[in-house]
Amino acid sequence: MRLVRYGRSGKEKPGLIDRAGKLRDLSEIVADIDTDTLGQRALARLARLKPESLPAVRGTPRLGPCVAKVGNFIAVGLNYADHAAESGQAVPKEPVLFNKAPSCIVGPNDDVVIPKARRRPIGRWSSQS
Repeated sequence: MRLVRYGRSGKEKPGLIDRAGKLRDLSEIVADIDTDTLGQRALARLARLKPESLPAVRGTPRLGPCVAKVGNFIAVGLNYADHAAESGQAVPKEPVLFNKAPSCIVGPNDDVVIPKARRRPIGRWSSQS
């Protein structure tokens, strides 16, 4: 069972993909896939479901961001040698952590929208600046 969110952008519904690859509607069971749904108790409850008892979703709706209501997005940069090399930088001794706006999270086939203010190259930030 794989948990997903599906539907129009901003109107996603909770769902699951069963072992046969069929999308099932979970909206009668949980309100959304968020931190509440991903807690230990809620996941144990979902694991006891019989996916075939849930309504099948017709068609092939858009898959949305995997989790709703993300409050903070922490990313890791230069986290593998090839990425550091393509950036022309050495592999860091410590992880490079940075925040991103939660609006950066999109569905697996959605376009990535780059805000106009960020389309121009920016200088490298330094804590020494």
